[in-house]
Amino acid sequence: MGIIRFAVACVFILLVSTTALAAAKNVVLFVTDDQSLDAGCYGNPAVQTPNMDELARDGTLFTHAFCTTASCSASRSVILTGLHNHANGQYGHSHDYHKFNSYSNIASLPVLLNQAGYRTARCGKYHIAPESVYQFETVIPGSSRSPVEMANNCESFLAEQGEKPFFLYVCTSDPHRSRELAKELPQRPNRFGNPAPGAEGYPGVEEVVYQPEDVLVPGFLPDTPTCRAEIAQYYQSISRIDQGVGRLIEVLKETGHWEDTLFIFISDHGIAMPGAKTTVYEGGLRSPCLVRNPYNEHRGVTSDAMVSWVDLTPTILDFAGVLNAKMGKAKASVVNQLRPAKKDSQPTKYVKRGEFHGRSFLSLLDGKPAQGWDEIFASHTFHEITMYYPMRVVRLRQYKLIWNIAYPLPFPFATDLWTAPTWQVQYKKSLDAPYGAKTVGSYIQRPEFELYDIKADPHEGKNLAGDPQYADQLQELKVKLRQFQDRTDDPWVRKWQYE
Repeated sequence: MGIIRFAVACVFILLVSTTALAAAKNVVLFVTDDQSLDAGCYGNPAVQTPNMDELARDGTLFTHAFCTTASCSASRSVILTGLHNHANGQYGHSHDYHKFNSYSNIASLPVLLNQAGYRTARCGKYHIAPESVYQFETVIPGSSRSPVEMANNCESFLAEQGEKPFFLYVCTSDPHRSRELAKELPQRPNRFGNPAPGAEGYPGVEEVVYQPEDVLVPGFLPDTPTCRAEIAQYYQSISRIDQGVGRLIEVLKETGHWEDTLFIFISDHGIAMPGAKTTVYEGGLRSPCLVRNPYNEHRGVTSDAMVSWVDLTPTILDFAGVLNAKMGKAKASVVNQLRPAKKDSQPTKYVKRGEFHGRSFLSLLDGKPAQGWDEIFASHTFHEITMYYPMRVVRLRQYKLIWNIAYPLPFPFATDLWTAPTWQVQYKKSLDAPYGAKTVGSYIQRPEFELYDIKADPHEGKNLAGDPQYADQLQELKVKLRQFQDRTDDPWVRKWQYE
């Protein structure tokens, strides 16, 4: 009888341990809006980001992380599906008359996690559609411009007791440019959502104000007084985000979840300036990526692996035990539980539910060598509905190829970027006026192919596509790009054969 009792006790302990292990796989995905590599941990001492810096010291910092499209809705669809937007159908913005939606039979990250037993919640900016595809159980209220308030509002969700693990998706609207206030000089105090002097600020936030002479101007932007004034305001918005990150980490600690939660901090894409946002230049694609895995032995790791936002969903599913790592797709036991997809006009050639274009980088978080992570691809088609300009990109360690599919057209501008004071000052000078490593004219009217040596020319000022010396590199990257389009069922692949 004693042996039987002992055996029963062992089974009970095993079951409890298994449940505890499952409950200890929580995930927080924190996404900012239009932030480039501007943080102390990314080598910018001019901006104050103590919480991001501490997160990097306690986790893994990726130096070569890329979005796949520098457009808000399209990028968020990639983040939550692991599929390039040309395959998930979210070609551009979802709001207002822009009207882009993902295909209705896509299986998104929150839905897959929910089927795997997760509680799911979102707080802040959403900006994807349809909700039936990107469905969260709980919507936590809070102004997406008020990150500390958002963090506080998440406390009740995080404090809930139960055996289910959680997935929390937090998205700020900072440091997105304020549309109604991005018009013209003189400098306006709230162009990037910052409160005007003397006005009531955001709850729990101590505003950090920067002086234009103290900022660092990246090489893809013009170093002008106007640009410096805008960057100073952009920094202020980033410091507000940083305080929200710090408060959310405090809440995780207070609720006992800091040591059982995977915390990922990214931006949807780069800064809201011409030369970055809506482009596939480095300023638009390069984005911060800080990841803290509480179960990693090594901390303060820096990885130069080239990862992109198609890799986020597979990585999170891998952490949650929902990924069939060998097959690179969600486990059949989870996918089979999904409701049958509604019939629509989705092309049958596209990927099946639970399959991804990306792969998990979970194993890289512990500092392992990043072998085989030496290329990324980008795919952009629209931003606003009026901005048709499809671009496809292959980016290696040294060389990068951009295919401007609609190159006879002038490059289209987002409403807020066209009115950006930094752009307008240079545009009103002349088409020959400098804009970063380019001119105003070369930025507006682009060639069919752009080939850059990123190591020698990091701000993409010298196009090598027409140089016979680089004919082999050009051809090699064209082949890679075509293969990528075939592999990911890109409708625009047929443009190689006409137009």
